[in-house]
Amino acid sequence: MRRFTALLLAALMLLSLAACGQGASAGGSAQNAAGDPTPEEEAPELPEPEPYEISDPTVMPEGGVRDGVTYAAYDGIVEHLFFHPVVAYPELAFDGDAQANGIDDYMVTVDEYNKILQSVYDKGYVLVDIGDVWSQTTGEDGQPKMVRNTLYLPEGKKPLILSYDDTNYYEYMLANGFTYKLLIGEDGKIASWGKAPQGNEVTSRDLDAIPILDKFVEEHPDFSPFGAKGCLSLTGYQGILGYRTQTDQDVEWTAEREANRQKEIEAVKPIIAELKRTGWTFGSHTWGHIRLGTKSLESIQADTQRWFDEVGSLVGPTTILFYPHGERPDGNDWQNTGPVFQYLQSQGFRVFASVGIESFSYIKKDLCAVICDRLHPDGTTLRHSRDRYLQFYDAKDIMDVTVRPQREIDWA
Repeated sequence: MRRFTALLLAALMLLSLAACGQGASAGGSAQNAAGDPTPEEEAPELPEPEPYEISDPTVMPEGGVRDGVTYAAYDGIVEHLFFHPVVAYPELAFDGDAQANGIDDYMVTVDEYNKILQSVYDKGYVLVDIGDVWSQTTGEDGQPKMVRNTLYLPEGKKPLILSYDDTNYYEYMLANGFTYKLLIGEDGKIASWGKAPQGNEVTSRDLDAIPILDKFVEEHPDFSPFGAKGCLSLTGYQGILGYRTQTDQDVEWTAEREANRQKEIEAVKPIIAELKRTGWTFGSHTWGHIRLGTKSLESIQADTQRWFDEVGSLVGPTTILFYPHGERPDGNDWQNTGPVFQYLQSQGFRVFASVGIESFSYIKKDLCAVICDRLHPDGTTLRHSRDRYLQFYDAKDIMDVTVRPQREIDWA
């Protein structure tokens, strides 16, 4: 369970910024996400971060009331929605090139994302962290097992997990309407940096899913009564959070390349620290976005170790694994426990998240692990699965058909 002392974390954050920020530009490195050289500058002094409290939803407030709000036990379904990076500039994303339809299938726009957040808030959902929903304990047989926790929520509210896949800012996205990286803005808060269609640089808290949710919680603190935001699902093959922290086995790895990588690593550290301080957590999406159902055990072992070396070493330990492509190891992972699943569980993963048509979860009986599915707001479900998502939002109110490709819509 997580409980942080906000003032201590604020002090640690300032120390981290002082240690890591020297010699970095606003983008944070000697080479930006687009691969363009960035001049070395002394990092600006940032304001002291505002205190941020993270509390434990598995503990009932003393007396059952906190800040005048009555809390009640909740043991029902914990809904789980996940997003890919959101489209900041539809005119670049949906320009008819080879990427347009894929982006249409798997992403939502900033405008649609804002509407979805407002809708789930209006429907009484509150954010909980995926790491608080299940816990590891010891069974009567002395063996470790996972249990589902009772959550104590504001009376009448429903829990919602949010997760975000591929928050790496891949190079293919840079010319296709997405932001380029995260940074800490002049106000000390997480923002995105990128380039507008006209080519000018833009730093904003309104063009990327992560700072947008931060702002929404600032404006609607009752949406996150425990301080939770979402879980960021990271690969590693093109770095993390827009910083090129990866090694590359396909090119000669020179001292210069390694020096640039180390600058990127130092630049991303304060971003990670601020995200963690303000309620964001991290999970693995494998290093190479590999298919866990078809890759050999040996290649999965190598990929997992590389994720630990290049990503886990920066974001810290995690018990959460998000399946790339939603592909399950061993075919049916909740009925089968094959060598791949056993290996991944042995590496510390306990919650294994795929993609499905409902927020399904299952505690495995033969191993200490939880299987869960997530729902996916995106162009595909906006077009073809309106009824399934009505508990969260109505696609008719969300989808911006004026900017998307002219493709079939079931409810139109």
